[in-house]
Amino acid sequence: MGMTRWICLGFGLGLLRPAPGTWGSLGALIIGLLIDRAFGFPGLLVATLLVTLLAYFTLRAELGTGHEDPSEFVIDEVAGQWLALLFPSAAFWWHGLSDWAIVAYPGWIAAFLFFRLFDIWKPWLVGRADRMGGPWGVLSDDLWAGVFAGVATMLAAGFAHGVLM
Repeated sequence: MGMTRWICLGFGLGLLRPAPGTWGSLGALIIGLLIDRAFGFPGLLVATLLVTLLAYFTLRAELGTGHEDPSEFVIDEVAGQWLALLFPSAAFWWHGLSDWAIVAYPGWIAAFLFFRLFDIWKPWLVGRADRMGGPWGVLSDDLWAGVFAGVATMLAAGFAHGVLM
């Protein structure tokens, strides 16, 4: 098995059944939280940009111009999940709070659950991107799901804190 395929498989997470996308997202969540804990929001931002580029180029190498999205390829879920995590990470970083990944578990749980919801449901721009096919379509539907999940996480946090305070 070549290195690009192994990367697309999320180093084997995509081979887990059932629901390889959920396993890939869960692995991404754990690694993303570790990156944030070690390097903060700036580190997670850089890691997200790098994994997005890596995802595009490895997907392009594996898929060519093909339109299918193999369920075992989960590198796109990693990019989308980290994008969703950037939203709460940025909010805590902006307020000078560290270790949010430990003390603010509803934030990362919400980012994970909302990401999976939008990645499976594929509303509006997520579905449109998914129908594009090819490496960019395979990746961009997860990036849109990450954006939607990040916004939904922040709205949920605002609602929860507004109601609870």
